[in-house]
Amino acid sequence: MMKGLVGRKLGMSQMFATDGTIIPVTMIEIEPNVITQIKTTETDGYNAIQIGVEDKKQKHTTQPEMGHVKKAGLETGKRVYKEFTVGEDEVSNYTLGQELTVDIFSDGEIVDVQGTSKGKGFQGSIKRHNQSRGPMSHGSRYHRRPGSMGAVAPQVFKGKNLPGHMGSKTVTTQNLEIVKVDTKRNVLIIKGNVPGAKKSFVTIKAAVKDNGRAQNKELISYVEETTTSEE
Repeated sequence: MMKGLVGRKLGMSQMFATDGTIIPVTMIEIEPNVITQIKTTETDGYNAIQIGVEDKKQKHTTQPEMGHVKKAGLETGKRVYKEFTVGEDEVSNYTLGQELTVDIFSDGEIVDVQGTSKGKGFQGSIKRHNQSRGPMSHGSRYHRRPGSMGAVAPQVFKGKNLPGHMGSKTVTTQNLEIVKVDTKRNVLIIKGNVPGAKKSFVTIKAAVKDNGRAQNKELISYVEETTTSEE
């Protein structure tokens, strides 16, 4: 079965294992992912499902989009749409309007998380490409400039590490472990950090290069124990 969801990054926290290990985690809230389109080999040339996340105001929904989501029984458009490829034998398992929730994942699974990195604006080559600066002493005339472009070629080759816009790119972090699946709060707790700012949308998919490195440590439970006193 295809495993993929779109969620909103809440932020980072930490959890504790029973052996005292501190586990840095990222909390991702998973709102109901509604299937808005089912693509098959006969109609589209490949098998995939399209899901929509988070309702938007009807006045912000265009007429073509409205006609698209009405086929799934929805009354308004979605803020984010994402497509996931599925196997030919899996297409029949899905229906238009079906909701996918956080319970399709389980504790200890390895996933890939994709998001848009934080935008840093226009940055120099030192911050953008981690280059070294020149000496900052009074006699030096070279401090934070890109440096020599080369004395042979008469042009600047493509890919040259120069100042420019930094961030705001699609980044995928692979092989992250799901520490806990909180079905009551619809939250995925993933070990480590994921790309993107707080409240940004991220895509969680089953790992492409799963190396089976999940540690599955037992976590400390913080459920309060209630005791009754006999009078």
